[in-house]
Formats: sequence, C-alpha cells, structure tokens
Amino acid sequence: MSHVFARHSKANLRRASIGKGAYLYDADGKEYFDGSGGAAVSCLGHGDADVIAAIQEQVAQLAYAHTSFFTSDPAEELADRLVAAAPGDLDKVYFVSGGSEAVEAALKLARQYFVEIGQPARRHFIARRQSYHGNTLGALATGGNVWRKQAFAPIMVDTALISPCYAYRGQQEGESAFDYGQRVANELEAELQRLGPETVIGFVAEPVVGATLGAVPPVEGYFKRVREICDQYGILLILDEVMCGMGRTGSLFAHEQEGITADIVTIAKGLGAGYQPIGAMMCTAQIHQAIADGSGFFQHGHTYIGHPTACAAGNAVLKKLTGGLVDRSAEMGAKLHDALQGAFGQHPHIGDIRGRGLFQGLEIVEDRASKRPFAPEKGINKKIKQVAMENGLACYPMGGTVDGQNGDHVLLAPPFIMEDCHVDEIVSKLKKTFDTVL
Repeated sequence: MSHVFARHSKANLRRASIGKGAYLYDADGKEYFDGSGGAAVSCLGHGDADVIAAIQEQVAQLAYAHTSFFTSDPAEELADRLVAAAPGDLDKVYFVSGGSEAVEAALKLARQYFVEIGQPARRHFIARRQSYHGNTLGALATGGNVWRKQAFAPIMVDTALISPCYAYRGQQEGESAFDYGQRVANELEAELQRLGPETVIGFVAEPVVGATLGAVPPVEGYFKRVREICDQYGILLILDEVMCGMGRTGSLFAHEQEGITADIVTIAKGLGAGYQPIGAMMCTAQIHQAIADGSGFFQHGHTYIGHPTACAAGNAVLKKLTGGLVDRSAEMGAKLHDALQGAFGQHPHIGDIRGRGLFQGLEIVEDRASKRPFAPEKGINKKIKQVAMENGLACYPMGGTVDGQNGDHVLLAPPFIMEDCHVDEIVSKLKKTFDTVL
C-alpha cells in the first residue's frame, strides 16, 4: 500500500520511471507520448541536457538563500530576461513556486496597490465563468470552475463572474465574431456598473482559456475592448498566463497576439518546463512604485520565492524558448491543428477544434448539429483518458466544459521539440481512442 496521498484515492496510477524527449516510460517500460506535457508544463520535453546542467551547476554553487536576506544572480538574470521579453510596461518580477501562488500574489498585490494609493474601498474582482486560476482559496474563488469550487464555496470570498469569450457556444446566429466579442466584453462594463466602479479592483482572465474550456482563444477585438473598459474605470487588467503563456500559444506571452498590454501577468508551468517548480507574477513599474512610495513592503511571501535553483532552471528554459522554440510552437501548432481538422473535422462527435500554437482542444459532443453534449454520467472524458493511456498517449481530457457539469473536451499541449512524425502519432492514437470510446 502506498503512503502517498494521491489526487484520487481510487486511481490505479502507473509509476513513471524515465522521461526521454517527447516520451514518458512507466516502470514496466511502456512508452507514452506526452501529448499534454502533464498539464501544459513540459514544453521542452524530458531530459534536456542544458537545463539539467544549469540546475546541477547552481545546486553545487548555491542551492537556496532566503529572500529576506539575499537576492541571487539567477533571480536577477531571470527577471531581466522576462522584463526584456515582455510586452508593455511590465517591469518587476515576483518569483514563486507555481501558478496558484502566482495568482494569489497578483490578487494581493492588486488589492494592496489600491490601499497604498488611497482607494481602500476597492474590494471586488471580476472574472469569467468557466475559467480556472488555481487551487489556493483566493485563486480558486476568482475562477469560474464550478466543480472545483463547490465544496469550498462557504469559505471563499465572492467574485463577480461574467460570460467567457467562447464563440463555439456563445456566438449567435447571424452575429459576426467581432460583434460577439464586443457583446461579451461589454458585460464587464455592465458588471462594473452593478457593483459600483469605485469598489472594483480588477478583471482577471486567461488570454486563451485552458483546463476548464479546452484551449479557447478570444475573438478578434475582445481584449482590446476589455482593455478600454479597464482604463475607463481605472481598474487593473490581470492576465493569467500560467497555462497559455511562455510560448505555448506561439508567442512568448499569449496576450501579445491581442495587441494589448496588461497591468499584472502571471506565468508558471512552461517557465520551468517541469525541471523545477517555479512561477512568477509580473507587474508594471507604476504598481510597484505605489508600494515603494507607500509602505515599502509587499505584505505577502513564501519560503521558496526567488529560489536560486529554480531560477537557474528558468533561465536555461527561457534561453531555449527565445532561441527559436516559441517560433517552433507556432509552426508545429499549425501543423497539428491542420492534422486534427483533417482527421476529425467531420467526426460526428467532435463539435469544435480550436486553439493556438501547441495548445489545441477538441470539444466532444453527442450530436454535432445541435452541439448537445454527452450526459455527464457517461464519463466520456474519463474513458478517453483511460483508453488513450492504454494506447500510449498521455492527453488532458476534462468534463464540465459547457457549464461546469455538462460537456467534455480533450486538451493537447505537446512539447515544442516535437517532430512531424509526432503529429501523425497524436492523430492516430486519438483516432484509435475515439473509435473505442465514441
């Protein structure tokens, strides 16, 4: 009997033994193509010699130093690299150990910013239904993932939720994609008016929605309208790029493709590529200066923030991403998307194929014409995960796509190092899986 507290007490987990390139191997030697990078984490694949060497060298020199006493070369270098590569006025980087911590830090900084500048009445966040921002209480409360929140709702702060930009389900007949985007973006202004604009801190959103919706990108113009509303009412735009950032969608920061800037951005997953647990919150110089000119102290912190070894890994990863792998994500993502469309574009149970870069999603439906999802009790996403693993493909199926209870999708987030042959492997293994389950 294992003494590990597993995510699911009834799961019969395989034991991972070796990772090589785009593949994982269990203790019995069975090979699995890592088609989702875990949870969109392993962007460089497994066993990258340069990242491993960077970690080993840093551990030998300085494994850890607490940030209340010291900064470190790896942290300073990684912050410089991120700021140099970031769009807009992002100027300061707060390192943490993962995505939930990054979002939690963003929420607390946003609140403290308004306290420091003399607007303490601002207390509300607005986010979107069918979003996911992490599993700490603050991050979970801000998200719109119904089933994850349900048990903990009584001990969470309230968050106002508006519609996602989810064209497959939300765009009306005869409505252009642009008009649809403007309509749902304007829900932000309506919610601001309902709450009282002077009480709102900010709007939190994933530029491309990940786990809960399955790689749903915004329509053109949606985020430009959101940015206009945030500026008009003086609220902060907080973009969660924990899953969709660091090259996953074909640009280093996902919101680059929207032609906008953010006040606060959170990143993680691909920043460490699975080699070290690391995330970061980035903010503008204006926000940081408000803290510096006020109390001078951000009332937040964790033991492992700015961890030198994690930052050394992040530096090695970021060098590779900006050295050509982000472009490769865009290139291979286009090939994967075309192959998925060719194989499943007319499949009777695949309603939508969407995404950007190597962040692709397939929405599963019972009836294509009406977009009716399978009944939740059929457990389609669970069956797909199980059968795909049997077929040697690790992917990321989820349920509750439509409204938190109904709907299924499959999320694909393979490593950027993948080759053309891997596109064929993903499609063939998915086809075999769908033939069995659907």
